[in-house]
Amino acid sequence: MYSSELKAFIREKSSLFWSVPEGKKEEVSPALLVETILNYGSLDDFRKLVRLMGIIEVARIFFSASGRQKMNYYPEIYNYFSLLFKKYA
Repeated sequence: MYSSELKAFIREKSSLFWSVPEGKKEEVSPALLVETILNYGSLDDFRKLVRLMGIIEVARIFFSASGRQKMNYYPEIYNYFSLLFKKYA
């Protein structure tokens, strides 16, 4: 499902996926991957995610969150990335 580079990135940021069992971290859904990196990762983590997945794909996943999923983003995070993706993606 994911490229080897993306799997290595998930392993590198393993501590951010605290709610996922250790053996299942590389199998997280794209929605959970984007949500976790945007909510808990650094700006460098976001840049690396965009480099690996592409800004269009990250934006598509971000905007495809609906209802309850949107509420999983911190309000500041949702606002910031909504503005960023609307401008650049």
